[in-house]
Amino acid sequence: MAMGTPRSETPPPSGGVKSSTVIKLGTLGVLSVLVVGFCAAQDDYEEVGADCVDTSTLNPDGSYVVVDDDHCDDDGGSHYYGSHGAYRWYYGGTRNGGRVYRGTTVRPADTQITTRSGRVVQRGGFGFHSGGGG
Repeated sequence: MAMGTPRSETPPPSGGVKSSTVIKLGTLGVLSVLVVGFCAAQDDYEEVGADCVDTSTLNPDGSYVVVDDDHCDDDGGSHYYGSHGAYRWYYGGTRNGGRVYRGTTVRPADTQITTRSGRVVQRGGFGFHSGGGG
């Protein structure tokens, strides 16, 4: 070979992993851990109590008469008595004897709703309904 002639050498093929692949896999691992952690944290719902009330009995003090939970069950059974629309779940209210007040008939999202007897009505924000009795 002559001295002034440049050599055309190709680098030997690399047998290792490229750094861009390592970065992509590392990022994917971190994101996976974050997603799993987020999903695990979703079981920590705020708990809200629910009472079945007869909404046709709004008292002058703003309270409703509490009725048996069977009136509000929507599990396909024949539990409704009287007017179907009169019985509703009343969420987050303060119960005093057979009446409840300072709550809402609007179902709160992202909460675990439990009846006074301990039965879960809804878990989380997906409208889950437990069919078990309590």
